[in-house]
Amino acid sequence: MAKLSDLIVFDSLTIHKIVVSPKRVYAVYTIVKNDGTELSNMLIYTYNVKLFDKKDPDDLNLASLMLAQVAMNYGLFCKKIIFDGLYDSHDKRLIIDMIENTCREIYVNKLLSKNEFLKSPIDKLKVEKKKKYTAAKILFINTNNWVSKKDKVVESPDKNKYAILSSGGKDSLLSYGILNEHFEAHPVYVNESGRHWYTAYNAYHQFQKSEKNTAKVWCNSDRIFNWMLRHMPFIKENFQNIRSDIYPIRLWTVAVFLFGVLPIARKRNIKNIIIGNEYDTTLTLNYNGITHYAALYDQSKYFDNAFSRFYKKKGWNHFQFSLLRSLSELMIEKILIKRYPELQKHQVSCHSAHKKGERMMPCANCEKCRRIVAMLRALSEDPKNCGYTEEQIKKCLSSLETQKVKQIGSDAQHLYHMLLQNKILPRTAELERMSRNNPEIMSLRFDNQRSCMEDLPEYVRKPLFKILNKYSSGPVKRKDRKWLSYKITEKELSLPYRMTIENERK
Repeated sequence: MAKLSDLIVFDSLTIHKIVVSPKRVYAVYTIVKNDGTELSNMLIYTYNVKLFDKKDPDDLNLASLMLAQVAMNYGLFCKKIIFDGLYDSHDKRLIIDMIENTCREIYVNKLLSKNEFLKSPIDKLKVEKKKKYTAAKILFINTNNWVSKKDKVVESPDKNKYAILSSGGKDSLLSYGILNEHFEAHPVYVNESGRHWYTAYNAYHQFQKSEKNTAKVWCNSDRIFNWMLRHMPFIKENFQNIRSDIYPIRLWTVAVFLFGVLPIARKRNIKNIIIGNEYDTTLTLNYNGITHYAALYDQSKYFDNAFSRFYKKKGWNHFQFSLLRSLSELMIEKILIKRYPELQKHQVSCHSAHKKGERMMPCANCEKCRRIVAMLRALSEDPKNCGYTEEQIKKCLSSLETQKVKQIGSDAQHLYHMLLQNKILPRTAELERMSRNNPEIMSLRFDNQRSCMEDLPEYVRKPLFKILNKYSSGPVKRKDRKWLSYKITEKELSLPYRMTIENERK
């Protein structure tokens, strides 16, 4: 049976030769295999406006951090990882801690779980409970002899401004719609090289015409991820041809995009960094004594709060949070289509979108498409609004009888319940078994772990919940394993945001 040490296939990974220019930053990624073979590639971020000054130590530091993020997926697979750039003590702590967390997440959720990309015998790894999962020695060097500023400036960005990590998905579209009603919204699209951009294409091109604060970042991180996979001998050579809803290895992904957004947020003096994540993305689980976050750490509130603390230590003073933590996926879709149908029209939630004319269209073959069509029909809405044809809608609904949707159990049960109640699906014994009325799914959920009022800055709460409550069954709170209705009080709305109180909690 294979063991963890069999995964160490690189002698070293070095992130070096960082170049900073006004509209572009890049670094060379060099891997040395265990047989001494050396290979290099380049990670690039490109912008269409001037954001960087190569003589400014703060910009050199930010570029170093941006270009480090992709490498943080490979702590299990290298003897050493060398970061050559300008890093302070807070940066080093973040990188070391997040590499360790990512190693554990990848080990449990990619290597010990079913993964069609793995070759034998790595697909049957022995379970090893360890104090530390990072195999690589993490080294920080500074061959350019860059020098940090002696006096750190504590910044005061504008709390009325919000940078939204944007795509063509329902979460970022809804986040934009809500914020655009009350605040200054800045949708920032990250164009990751490859087909991932297809899902954002429709929304970006519409926003470019209608929203003056729209920005775009180009990044070739997807090419680096695939390049690394090609040199991992335990990954199947045809990995790019395998149809799957998961990535083969990587789990530190959101931060790659997030750090692409930060130069724009900092240039525009934006305080709030918004990532659209729902109730079900904050999980802590246990696998054979190994705690983990179900491969969702970078979508959890723990991730947001860790980065808000990091920004505070850096003196940047951004707040990072999601507006949607109290909502189920079904509620997000409901509010988007009911309140912002013109935004929902640009939604592309699909693993294999394709171009038709001047728009990207959904495939109707993947799990995401099945889920979106199912939710829209359960809500008595027409999937044609976002590009599905009548034939595709019938195909997706038909497949729901034999293929499940990728949702938490209670969410999926309630979705099937609504589909049966609305006579969208036939009442077969199998579908009856899969359905259950879970009314909390259509409520605003609050508890002590996943969704707390204190995880939102005070100034966003009233306008946010005024909108959300209009479309929900009302607020509910978890008590003694039951969801109980309650009323949000003025006292609760004025509770201090946990990132501003001295005794911070996760």
